Amino acid sequence: MRIAILGTGVVGQTLAAALAAKKHDVMIGTRDPAATLARPAHARSNTSYKQWQDANPSVRLGTFAEAARFGEALINATSGSGALPALENAGAEAMGDKILLDASNPLDFSRGFPPFLSVSNTDSLGEQIQRTYPRLRVVKTLNTVTAAVMADPALVGGGDHTLFMAGNDAEAKASAKRWLGEWFGWRDVLDLGDITAARGTEGYLPIWLRMWGAVGSPVFNVKVVRGEQ
Repeated sequence: MRIAILGTGVVGQTLAAALAAKKHDVMIGTRDPAATLARPAHARSNTSYKQWQDANPSVRLGTFAEAARFGEALINATSGSGALPALENAGAEAMGDKILLDASNPLDFSRGFPPFLSVSNTDSLGEQIQRTYPRLRVVKTLNTVTAAVMADPALVGGGDHTLFMAGNDAEAKASAKRWLGEWFGWRDVLDLGDITAARGTEGYLPIWLRMWGAVGSPVFNVKVVRGEQ
């Protein structure tokens, strides 16, 4: 399957490598491919994008628009502040009515750590994306776990834990649930309803960050345990 990932950071790289290992045809989109390849390693990674690309030669690199046209399915792996500008660069025509798995979170680090939510309570980044691109079929998912767990849920408890999703299109959510299982091995994907439920999954991030501090690692998740009806 042709899969486009928007964003060259840790999330984009991790998901791209996992998908390429499953023999999918993957392209990562960025604003300026030449600048991305020239950029040195940053504080969160000891590896530059060029070094990562050299280690993952089957993953293509293109502009946001090229990636959007290329992909049969799209994944938004940009930072929260970069999501809407990246999608604007991708272009509504190139994205059309494709399914977009939105793994981004509206985290604002301008006041240091821990960050606060730049969108919350009465709106969400997922909703903003859906409103801006009404033809695009947005499914909010993957945003409540760290990148390594997104790509390999078996890292935590053998994979017996819960991933959430939300979106307006039932067919898109059915496809997303199937892909999450086939691509990464997710077994428990809980549909929270329409895209307004993204307010909840994005709003979970402040407690997720505190749990990271409490357990000393981002490699964890929660399990929704169902009682008898």
